[in-house]
Amino acid sequence: MVTDITSITTAFILGAGRGERLRPMTEEYPKPLLLVRGRPVITYVMDHLLSVGVKKFIVNTHHRAERYAEVFPEGNWRGVPIDFRYEPVLLNTGGGLKNIEDLIQGEEHLWVYNGDIISDLPLSRLAEVHLEGQNEVTLALRTKGKNLNVGVDRDGRPCDFRFVLGRKCHSYRQFAGIYLVRTEFLSRLPAGVPIDIVTVFIDLVKEKPDAIGGVIIDEGTWDDVGDVATYRQLNE
Repeated sequence: MVTDITSITTAFILGAGRGERLRPMTEEYPKPLLLVRGRPVITYVMDHLLSVGVKKFIVNTHHRAERYAEVFPEGNWRGVPIDFRYEPVLLNTGGGLKNIEDLIQGEEHLWVYNGDIISDLPLSRLAEVHLEGQNEVTLALRTKGKNLNVGVDRDGRPCDFRFVLGRKCHSYRQFAGIYLVRTEFLSRLPAGVPIDIVTVFIDLVKEKPDAIGGVIIDEGTWDDVGDVATYRQLNE
């Protein structure tokens, strides 16, 4: 069993969203390219992933996709290559992941990270738990947040999402928008179809509950740059 966290060398960063709650700032730029303290949000994501040995980034694009080439004219960040995958039709969080399947051939595990998160939580713990177990998916969770809608059992394993299944869970957590997958998980995703990844997580909980895990990581900072108030606060 592989337990070296630096063996997970590829990361998929979601960069295709429209950022509607941040208009008019996102009319000209996709949300991950908005500047926080003088640099694009997505570069904080990339630096966080570099800290655990990532050697290749994949970023999906849609809204104002041409801006990525302007910000990364050499196609890399700190010498690490970036593959951009354009989506003519927005495929949402699940469809976007499926759409990069051909770019991760030969990989056993993959980091997935929302492109509008700024965090320094210890990713190593998430990777260690994921590699030591048999989870297809392992989520980073927080005990505090605006959306405490991931129900977990006494062992910390997800048992409901967004209260869809109506289960009585032990406690509820914030999904940090950061997770690890075994690449075999992508076989569960339909090709070319817009789908929310949480919908797939719910199906996995129903079908094979021991295949999805969660790790509570409250250390470090975590912010979702999803609204004007948070964006302004981070810049102040």
